[in-house]
Amino acid sequence: MEIVTFLIDFILHVDKHLETFVTTYGVWVYALLFIIIFVETGVVIMPFLPGDSLLFVVGAMCGVGLMSYPLAVVLLFVAAVLGDQCNYMIGRHFGARVFQWENSRYFNKKAFHQAHAFYERYGGITIIAARFMPFLRTFAPFVAGVSEMTRSKFSLYNVAGAALWVGGIVTVGYLFGNVAFVKTNLDKIIWAMILIPGLLVIYGAWKARRTLNQQLAATDK
Repeated sequence: MEIVTFLIDFILHVDKHLETFVTTYGVWVYALLFIIIFVETGVVIMPFLPGDSLLFVVGAMCGVGLMSYPLAVVLLFVAAVLGDQCNYMIGRHFGARVFQWENSRYFNKKAFHQAHAFYERYGGITIIAARFMPFLRTFAPFVAGVSEMTRSKFSLYNVAGAALWVGGIVTVGYLFGNVAFVKTNLDKIIWAMILIPGLLVIYGAWKARRTLNQQLAATDK
């Protein structure tokens, strides 16, 4: 229970925790950040780690000279790319095993082919857009692997998405993170960065499920 409490406090007050870590451990903060971003994007069971808010706060710290902006951007970009690539490989590995069970009641060959076709057609924009969506950015590369999205296509959009996500949010934090209004309302901004994309994901999932149910109902008639 103490670990859960600490994680919640870390997510909501990432600026204070990160500043303490920087002043206490110096350059080792880069290793910590690399691990957090890699795990958040690369391990499908760890979607609750801070992503957007962490990058924003890193940018703000770079803005006041506590961290190196070029080093932070490069390291976190590499962590984001490797994380998604790892998640894709996990999905590809376990997906291939599951889909060998064609006689199993858990295997839906039609659903698999539909997922594969979707990721071949829209996978690029999905991988890039998911970078900015908490939870979804952890699951999107895994599903891309399960549905056997072409490896070269996934890698291309993985790199593009990581560059936009890391470079974009760290830069915004660098430019605006130390503005008086932002510093005063940082806790509210962090809540907004978590809740707004999360609500969009929930709404999108609900709408997609509703559309699927309507299609299935029309098929059954």
